[in-house]
Amino acid sequence: MILDKVFPPDPRVENEAIELIKQGHEVVLFCLTYGGEASEEIVNGVKVVRFKSNKLEFKLSALAYTFPFYSYLMKWKITKFLNRFKLDAIHIHDMVVAEAAFKANKNKLPIVLDLHENRPQIMKFYPHLRKFSSNILISTKKWKLKEEELINKVDKLIVVTEEAKSEVLDRTKINADNIIIVPNTVRKSFYSNSKFKNQNKKHFSLLYIGDTGERRGLSTVVKCLPELRRSIKNLRLVIVGKINIDLKNEAVRLKVDDLVDFVGWQDESTFQEFIVKSDVCLSPLHRNIHHDTTYANKLFQYMSLGKPLLVSGATAQKNLIERVDSGLVHEERNVEDFKDKILQLYKDESLRKKLGENGKEFVRNEFTWDKTSRGLINLYNNL
Repeated sequence: MILDKVFPPDPRVENEAIELIKQGHEVVLFCLTYGGEASEEIVNGVKVVRFKSNKLEFKLSALAYTFPFYSYLMKWKITKFLNRFKLDAIHIHDMVVAEAAFKANKNKLPIVLDLHENRPQIMKFYPHLRKFSSNILISTKKWKLKEEELINKVDKLIVVTEEAKSEVLDRTKINADNIIIVPNTVRKSFYSNSKFKNQNKKHFSLLYIGDTGERRGLSTVVKCLPELRRSIKNLRLVIVGKINIDLKNEAVRLKVDDLVDFVGWQDESTFQEFIVKSDVCLSPLHRNIHHDTTYANKLFQYMSLGKPLLVSGATAQKNLIERVDSGLVHEERNVEDFKDKILQLYKDESLRKKLGENGKEFVRNEFTWDKTSRGLINLYNNL
């Protein structure tokens, strides 16, 4: 496996590697270190081999498909890695390092490209890419063309949803049989080890866990709080994620900052407690090609602990929630619709319980990692 980031943590990489090891495969992971970590160690059965990197290389990664410097530097490191280990296949995590891995593959090993997300589309929303200089240097159009070129060259492609597979088939020449869907789901340990109880609480609590950037849609939630507080006297919004100053200022401007707990980013080990103590869990994403074709892992964390969801109409999560009947869907960015759906859930405890149970049953019986990883296992058993 080739990962141009530090490891751990990366739940998807670790989950895939562990599952393959269970099937008798040996997994050696190429990754980076910026100092401090051991150059080699075993992590949950994965042989982790770290190559030194630095801030300059990290910054060059954004220019990987504008100038060849990053790919050249990574190619040198990956070649050294491939020459040392007797490997049967190369599994590349995401497209940033893919060009370098292709160039280093002198022995023509089968290549599997694992697209964790639609990188060219999500890059359009990176704050630094909205600056004029970055916009000129980093062309998302070039990244999209490079992604399509890479997809057409790989032996197998892994994506995270059916919607992502359809989107890829619409714009590339890859055979549909060569695309495997491996969704991000939770391991059983996430919910089976939960020791927290949903005790009597003072508040009706809305919970959001994750990135707090503009595209995540939290502004929609904050904007409806002045109206909601009139009907829900014990309302509380809990946001677990990097504190977004613009969002915090908006809460102050609307005079609802007393209703919002900006708790900052927390270790994943705390997520269970936050979820168990909530009443409704949120994913108010803005719609774009990336959000329409991926699942946020938080959806499955929420559902695994029996909580009803309120999500925006981003295609992938809308289809999932409606199919499972584990929550309600609001129109993205529509403050009034969001407010109405929250009130519907607030007033109907039996509905919340039903939706929560549906999600819990789905995740625990159908959508745990040991089941959704079968496509990955079959891929390598038959490669």
